[in-house]
Amino acid sequence: MPSRLRLPVETPAAVVLAIAAIGLLRVATANWREGAVLLGGSLLVGAVLRAVLPLERAGMLAIRSRVIDVLSYTGLGLAVVLLALTITRGSLTVG
Repeated sequence: MPSRLRLPVETPAAVVLAIAAIGLLRVATANWREGAVLLGGSLLVGAVLRAVLPLERAGMLAIRSRVIDVLSYTGLGLAVVLLALTITRGSLTVG
């Protein structure tokens, strides 16, 4: 029986970091609202991955207990997304 293809244990954290990097790129290109939503979204993706993956597959997403990690990632992710969506001023540039 062939063994199942298993992704490296760093894959979940790499996915979260890739989304965050795209968000930072959007912020750097003056699309701060989209970038902030992507940054918050990366935390929410991290929360989902931490909730569904077993400890040995969660890799660097597992910092504390599963409950604390999921609550922390979810709370921070929602806070960033909600702040980005509720700021009514159109630009954060000076001048």
